[in-house]
Order: sequence, then C-alpha cells, then structure tokens
Amino acid sequence: MSTEPRINDRIRVPEVRLVGPSGEQVGIVPLAKALELAQEYDLDLVEVAATARPPVCKLMDYGKFKYESAMKAREARKNQAHTVIKEMKLRPKIDPHDYDTKKGHVVRFLKQGDKVKITIMFRGREQSRPELGFRLLQRLADDVQDLGFVESSPKQDGRNMIMVLGPHKKKTEAMAEARALADARKAERQGRTVGSDAAAEDELDDIVTEDVETEVDDVVTEDVETEAQDAPAEAPAVEADAPVEQPAASQGA
Repeated sequence: MSTEPRINDRIRVPEVRLVGPSGEQVGIVPLAKALELAQEYDLDLVEVAATARPPVCKLMDYGKFKYESAMKAREARKNQAHTVIKEMKLRPKIDPHDYDTKKGHVVRFLKQGDKVKITIMFRGREQSRPELGFRLLQRLADDVQDLGFVESSPKQDGRNMIMVLGPHKKKTEAMAEARALADARKAERQGRTVGSDAAAEDELDDIVTEDVETEVDDVVTEDVETEAQDAPAEAPAVEADAPVEQPAASQGA
C-alpha cells in the first residue's frame, strides 16, 4: 500500500478539520469547502492525520513539501554513522613488508572511525606457541596507539587469536573531516584552474598589444617613406657671381 498521504480529490470523507497555509486552525469544514479554499489559495489539500475523526487536512504546496522532506532525509542519512567492524588476518611469522602493509590498512580503517578485528591464524606446530601471536598483537597495538585503543584484549579462539581495536575518533567526526578535506581539495583545484585562465588571458593581452604596436610602427614607417618618395627633387643652386665663359675666337679671324 502507498505510504503517501491522500491529496485533493483522493480524500473521501464528508468533512475535515482544516489547517490553513500558515498553520492557523480553520475548523471543521465540508470537504467541498476545503477543496474550494485550496483552489483559491492555489495550493493542495493534504491529509496529514488520516486516523483522526474527522481527518486533519492542511493547505500546502505538496510538491515543495515532498522536495523538502526528501532533502531532510538525505541530510539525515549523510550524518548517520554506521558501526562497521573491519577484519585483518595475520600469521605469527609474518614478513616485515607484509606487516607494514597490514598495519597501513589498520591505520586507514581507524582513521575512518571503524573498529578493526585482528585475527592471528595458527597452523600446525604454531598452535603450541601462542606467545608469538600475543607479541604480534601487542606490537600492532603499540604501533597504532595514536589512532586506536585495545577494545577487546587478545584471546585464544580455537586455532586463532583475536583482538579488537577501537578508534579514538568517532565515525561522525571522521566523516566530517573527510568531507572538509574533499571540499578543500576541490576548492584548491578550482583556484588553480582560475589562476591558469587568468595567466592565459594576461599572456593573450600581451601578445595582442605587441601585435598592435608592431602594426602601428609599420604603418608610420611606410607613410614616412611614401612622403619622401613623393617630394619634388630640388634644383642645384647656381652662383650668381660666377663669370660666364666666352667661346674662344678662331685664330684665322
């Protein structure tokens, strides 16, 4: 069956207890009158208490109401902290490199606010040396004591030895820090992008300015050369006081 409330024409009762848009009590009115008021206010008639006698209905924008309810539920789910127990399995004679890898996973789980169940698996003759597993668990607890504490002390369980580590930080705090870190990284990436775009725009402005200045210089130089070519050539100056040479007389005259 649908869990959504009945609205408008789906309400099948002769009269309702009506609540106005601002929460004011209108009183018990016939259903037809309530629907008429809903049309007058351009709102929906929503049944908010179906088990009451008569049912309680309210005038509201049902689409907006559903959207706000969905957003509130989403925020509530986002802030919920589910207790999760992670498990990490080790061997008593684990290699140093493998130990560092396993410890890194435990550190990550504790930073996320999760509990970690550490299991030491014994095989064959290793079952007669439980002190090896105890020392390994104690070493791991000492290495991560800044992030977690021993919630359940090491105890033998058949072929395995189990210890539970609890985080110092609550799950909600870890989630809030993770979101803050993600937001900071996103803002940093956006800042770098904006800075790169600004630098590119400045470089483009410099190139355009340089091209315009070069073009202006070329135009001015060309105009000067053109004026020089179009100017008339000046006649050579003649000295007024220079004597005029007379042709020499022939000797037979």
